[in-house]
Amino acid sequence: MTLTLIDRTRRTDAAHGKDVVDTGAAPQKAPDSGSRPDSAPRRAAGREADGLAVASFVLGLVGLLVFNILLGPTAIVMALLALARRTRRRGRAWLGLALGVADLAVLAVLVTANGTVAWSLGG
Repeated sequence: MTLTLIDRTRRTDAAHGKDVVDTGAAPQKAPDSGSRPDSAPRRAAGREADGLAVASFVLGLVGLLVFNILLGPTAIVMALLALARRTRRRGRAWLGLALGVADLAVLAVLVTANGTVAWSLGG
């Protein structure tokens, strides 16, 4: 997102303590220098990827106890998306991936041992 020339002068004047007068003129676009890419979308994508990594970790952890048939694959998909989007929290994404796989392994053990998809703690 590029700032207009008027916005730049307003911000500069406000930072230096000068009074800003609204001219009422329509804002003009700043000339595109092309030398500095906009970093706002990159930061938003980084935050989103970090959130995916944390969410995959939490879902994988919770999936070990409940709803592993649903939360395991969800954790795997979220971890792979976070890794593909180059998250800064790669460790959490890898843990989310491992926990998602562990959820599916627990599900496989439950199905083969009990013939059901539920925990049986009471005996």
